Amino acid sequence: MSIKMELPMQLTAVFVQEAGGYVAFVEELPGANTQGDTLEEARENLIEVVQLVLEANREIAERSIVGKDVTREPFLLRTA
Repeated sequence: MSIKMELPMQLTAVFVQEAGGYVAFVEELPGANTQGDTLEEARENLIEVVQLVLEANREIAERSIVGKDVTREPFLLRTA
């Protein structure tokens, strides 16, 4: 039996320097965008906004299945 190592899913953060700071977004996650005065601040803000977007999407999904017969299971995205 072979053991496969699973790597965490990797997303792409994009930082664009603008006058007065940075704009930041995650390419693979619509709605995950923010800004910061410095690159470090933009990075920190992006972590927070990704968490908020995922929480909001979960809440929307939860409301859409109220009263429905659903099957839930873990979904692991394996990357190379």
